[in-house]
Amino acid sequence: MKKFISEFKEFISKGDVMSMAVGIIIGGAFTAIVSSLVGDVITPFLGIIIGGIDFTGIAITVGDSQIMIGNFIQAVITFLLTALVIFSIMKAFNSLAKKKDANEQEKEAAPVPEEPSEDIRLLTEIRDLLKNNQQ
Repeated sequence: MKKFISEFKEFISKGDVMSMAVGIIIGGAFTAIVSSLVGDVITPFLGIIIGGIDFTGIAITVGDSQIMIGNFIQAVITFLLTALVIFSIMKAFNSLAKKKDANEQEKEAAPVPEEPSEDIRLLTEIRDLLKNNQQ
C-alpha cells in the first residue's frame, strides 16, 4: 500500500498531469468564449440569413408526452457551428505555428559556403607552398 501511495504521489506531481489540468481549465474558459461566439454572434447572423427560423418549437406528440425534435435539431446546429469555429481557429493557429517553425528553421540554417572550384583550390595550394618555401 505504501508503494502504491508513493507511486500515486509521483504520478500526480509529474508535469504531464499538471499540464493536463491546466489544459482542462483553459479548455473550460475557451468553451465559454466559443459558446458566446456561436450563440451571440454566429447564430443570430445565421438567423437573419435563413429568416429567423427557430427549430426549438418543433415537437412530436406521442400520447401524453412530447418528443422535442426541434431542441435536438438546434443542438446539432449549435454543435456544427461550434465545431466549425474551433476548426477555423485551430487551422489559423496551425498555419501561424508552421510559419513560425519555417522562420526558425531559416534562421538556424546557416548558409553553407560554396566549395571552391578546382582552379581556385589548386591556386590556393600553390600560394601556400610558395609561402612555406620563402620562409
